Amino acid sequence: MKQAVLLLAHGAPERVEDVAEYLKFVRGGRPGPTPPKVLEEVRQRLAAIGGSSPLRAWTATQATALEKLLGIPVFFGMRNWYPLIAETMEKVREAGVERIAAVCLAPQFSELSVGLYIKRTKEAKEKLGVTAEIVWAKSFHDEPLLVEAFAERLRPLAARQTFLFTAHSLPEKALASGDPYDRETRATAAAVAARVGLMEWDFAYQSQGMTDDKWLGPTVESCLDRYAAAGIREVVVDPIGFVCDHIEVLFDIDILFRGYARERGITLTRPESLNGSATFTAALAEVAKRCL
Repeated sequence: MKQAVLLLAHGAPERVEDVAEYLKFVRGGRPGPTPPKVLEEVRQRLAAIGGSSPLRAWTATQATALEKLLGIPVFFGMRNWYPLIAETMEKVREAGVERIAAVCLAPQFSELSVGLYIKRTKEAKEKLGVTAEIVWAKSFHDEPLLVEAFAERLRPLAARQTFLFTAHSLPEKALASGDPYDRETRATAAAVAARVGLMEWDFAYQSQGMTDDKWLGPTVESCLDRYAAAGIREVVVDPIGFVCDHIEVLFDIDILFRGYARERGITLTRPESLNGSATFTAALAEVAKRCL
């Protein structure tokens, strides 16, 4: 049986000029154009990190490393940028794959995140007549090698005093039907903290969306306000909801939160993202092998 792995990521624009097209994908066909304020904000954020997100490049690097480790084909597709999931599923069909392990590069499950990847992949499979069996790794938030990969990055900063783990926020309504996202993000943070030997740490949600929804908190900013009031002068922010550098790390943490902290007399640092971590590659291999 010909087997393969499919890695799925959010996708991000690679040029400032691509932002309008990218936001059309993000909006998922909602009526009307993207509000000009949102369009300009995203353009400014992308420009601030050099005019390009490295998300696609890191995803390709992770796929290549995983393919080398497993010795079977590894494909990758993006929900909101190129190569789109549908484009990648065409390659899966052409390759004659019979069973594929599908792994979203978002360790914690939510219907509003991983659930959408599953939906888009199933739609493409049916439309294109892909016959391969897809076995989903819906969550790997507690995979030991994932925890170790995050711990490896955090250990050089373990002598610091204040640690704030973060994950991408979602609208609160996402949890109304028992969605496990909040539980799983906090479980990943707790496991990494235990692995490193941290006695005290906090958790917050970052990158709340530009909508009128009520988003999961507490926010990073509210935590920084509390730290400043307590006289804390050094904080480590560790985004355990992300597996590589992209705009939510390079802008939201490195520019926005770092500047917010500086204004309050706090020096903010973060560990290196997983990016090309060999331990993370090994974690993905374990997840994929369980599926196959």
